[in-house]
Amino acid sequence: MPSLEFAGRNISTRQIEEKIWLAIAERRLCPGVQLKEGQLSGIFNVSRARIRQVLSALQRDGLVRIIPNRGAFVARPSTQEAQDVFGVRRMVEQRVVERVVEHASGADLERLRRHVGIEREAIDHAATTEIIRQSGGFHLLLAEITQSAFLTGAMRDLVTRSSLITAIYRKTDCRNCGPDEHESLVEAITRRDREKAMALMIHHLEHLEAELDLAVTPPASDDLRRALA
Repeated sequence: MPSLEFAGRNISTRQIEEKIWLAIAERRLCPGVQLKEGQLSGIFNVSRARIRQVLSALQRDGLVRIIPNRGAFVARPSTQEAQDVFGVRRMVEQRVVERVVEHASGADLERLRRHVGIEREAIDHAATTEIIRQSGGFHLLLAEITQSAFLTGAMRDLVTRSSLITAIYRKTDCRNCGPDEHESLVEAITRRDREKAMALMIHHLEHLEAELDLAVTPPASDDLRRALA
């Protein structure tokens, strides 16, 4: 059946990924919902092969779980996994901050400041997906500045997992604190104040975790067409 929403459009694989990610971030697609290839193919008016590419990419990002002989499902991180992810992040990001304070160049500091500006623009436009991604992107940028392949790889996995956790479990009445706290962190790094920068990072991560409501699992809906409209 042709798509009611996307008939006649030349939608890219990346755009399909973005639409599914946005539906997860805005809680229109909840943990455990099955992402049926045939239904998604009809919704986006593309081949099932394209949908399989999309689902594989989302699985690499930790957003989707593909179970052999059963299909693809929106990932459902447990309360324990969420606590573990933020616990490990606190340890890893302390080391990242130490390295950045020691080695960040003037150009690196300018990249961090520009990124904070991009985060503020996303908030001004109420772009939910972009807010979450750019917030995680700031932490990835810090890891990249260390020039450590190990720290960068570890942070990429942790940020992806915590972004999904944030999208699913964040309290709806919480305001985004990312840019303000990120800006304070950049100022401490600029002053080469190692202790202050590490304290700010720990406070920031604890703040993010405190905004999660891990006791409540959002109700699932199988209406993919409505969720992705």
